Amino acid sequence: MSFLDNLWRGRASEFDAGNAATNAIELTKRHQKVSLSKQNAAAGHLRVNLSWRMRTSDIGGPKRQSVLRHPFKALRPEEVQAHSQSMVNVDLDLGCLYELADGTKGVVQPLGGFLGDINEAPYMRLSGDDRFGSGSGETMYINLDHRDQFKRMLVFVYIYDQTPAFDRTHAIVTLYPSNGPRIEIGLDERHPQARSCAVVMIENVKGEITVRREVKFVYGFQAELDRLYGWGLQWGRGYKTRTEQR
Repeated sequence: MSFLDNLWRGRASEFDAGNAATNAIELTKRHQKVSLSKQNAAAGHLRVNLSWRMRTSDIGGPKRQSVLRHPFKALRPEEVQAHSQSMVNVDLDLGCLYELADGTKGVVQPLGGFLGDINEAPYMRLSGDDRFGSGSGETMYINLDHRDQFKRMLVFVYIYDQTPAFDRTHAIVTLYPSNGPRIEIGLDERHPQARSCAVVMIENVKGEITVRREVKFVYGFQAELDRLYGWGLQWGRGYKTRTEQR
């Protein structure tokens, strides 16, 4: 085994587990699970954020020219060029399927205005609907002071009524516990026709709150995620009102 092999293995392990420099844990296929209880973060408000932006390579971003091969081109202003591909308007929505300890099941999502409640069941609240991938994105708050009331929560992302384009966005879901490093789950797998993605499962397992990476893309919407995880809810076609379409 070469020195470089050891170097790269060390870097990969450090990246998966998080470090002091980034203060983040990235959940990957190799490092899928983390315990909030073990890092004393299973209380207070767990903030879940979805943010995204279009991949610049897909919207005609400028190509870099070698300064050594073209020294005079570096002094010229860049030409304004048309996009090489048509822009895709992507509206990603953040949602959560929940099951409480008493058997109550439901969903929190922008569609239908099911925004939840932070102090009463289901003890989670969606802040609103971001339609354009702004810097703040969409945020959900989960009240882990009521952790004994939770059985499981499936955080998911779906594309509302538009062209499926998960493969053309930089989407990331970040969990901010009350203590310890943030937890990041990147949706960077290429599934161009997928419309929904189960991102992360938060479970209460014998009093321990765990977070497990899922990142399972499906070609349908919430009903298909429901069938995949056995939630058993009844679903119908929904539309956003003008108030929701902000």
